[in-house]
Amino acid sequence: MVRKEMIAMLLAGGQGSRLGVLTANVAKPAVSFGGKYRIIDFPLSNCINSGVDTVGVLTQYQPLRLNTHIGIGLPWDLDKNIGGVSILPPYEKSSNSEWYTGTANAIYQNLAYMEYYNPEYVLILGGDHIYKMDYEAMLNYHKKNNADITLACISVPMEEASRFGVVITDENNQIQEFEEKPENPRSNLASMGIYIFSWKVLKEALVTLRNQPACDFGKHIIPYCHEKGDRVFAYEYNGYWKDVGTLGSYWESNMELIDLIPIFNLYEEFWKIYTKNDTTPPQYIGADAKVDKAILGDSCDIYGEVKNSVIGSGVIIEEGAVVNNSIIMNGTVVGKGTVIDKAIIAENVVIGAGCNIGVGEEVPNKLRPDIYGFGLVTIGEDSVIPDNVTIGKNTAISGVTELSDYVNGWLPGGENIMKAGELL
Repeated sequence: MVRKEMIAMLLAGGQGSRLGVLTANVAKPAVSFGGKYRIIDFPLSNCINSGVDTVGVLTQYQPLRLNTHIGIGLPWDLDKNIGGVSILPPYEKSSNSEWYTGTANAIYQNLAYMEYYNPEYVLILGGDHIYKMDYEAMLNYHKKNNADITLACISVPMEEASRFGVVITDENNQIQEFEEKPENPRSNLASMGIYIFSWKVLKEALVTLRNQPACDFGKHIIPYCHEKGDRVFAYEYNGYWKDVGTLGSYWESNMELIDLIPIFNLYEEFWKIYTKNDTTPPQYIGADAKVDKAILGDSCDIYGEVKNSVIGSGVIIEEGAVVNNSIIMNGTVVGKGTVIDKAIIAENVVIGAGCNIGVGEEVPNKLRPDIYGFGLVTIGEDSVIPDNVTIGKNTAISGVTELSDYVNGWLPGGENIMKAGELL
């Protein structure tokens, strides 16, 4: 029998609905980040940098691009005969077929995969956070405390604590109480959704709660284990960690990469972030182009101005165009003379000439103010914006649009144009 000390189970099946049109056709962990990477590159790189060489990636929502990106795991040195990376979608069983309905249900449906490796410990990870963490240090902490479960935790501002599962610990960091998204939190020590379980404890809990609808770690598994007396500890993490689950936090974390001394450094030799690198031509910056404080991806052609922005690979910014405070993803074309300020533009978008994007007052989005805010213009992948249109703030556009979709060439702040499916 194969024996691994610790294997990782990476939950990458979520839609990420709070990212709106960015995740209409792609799973959140496969969304571009930092001009070169995808969000899932960060936990995968953490695994290999921590010596964890067996990773099951659980996919479900729109998995094609994620599967293609991961492939056989070569960029992360996870192309191994024993271990390595395995894509684990839901599959049809002999008695029934069901989608993953909760984080713990997804892990339960892959008991056979975990049993094959007969691990001592199982590391549970989310696929949608930006951070660098040494999971080996967390495992040593788990062993030192003779713990059954260890939760990675981080201090958050008290006013944000109700968004998280929060823990109350004793002087030894043993968890006394656990509250999932409490209305009135009594602690600001938040669970990061990163858990180490001793295998026997995890297996018993998953089997016992297998019929729990939408079985979830924060709501069901951890409270169950705590109530039956398992030793549950908090491992305090003090580094950079960003949940990029909203358009605001996604935009902000990209902008933090281009600070003179970035809070989150992509260039450290000792903790590299690995990704799939396509064979592409080099960048080209034209004679009249201006670039100030920006990340530029491979094979982009810059003829206009780029300021304080993250530009993906294969992007073309034509003469006279100005891109400021924005994220432009792979393969997008920005037409001549177009001015863009504070926008998130997804992959393979074509923006016409003479447009003015991100202007005017901030007005709440009419249909989804909970998603489309932060003063941003959000444009979904494969969209087309015609020449000479003006687009206000807190707007969302998806699909191939025509001049007739804009009243007098204008989309006011807070409005939406959805040609590609329903409003997300």
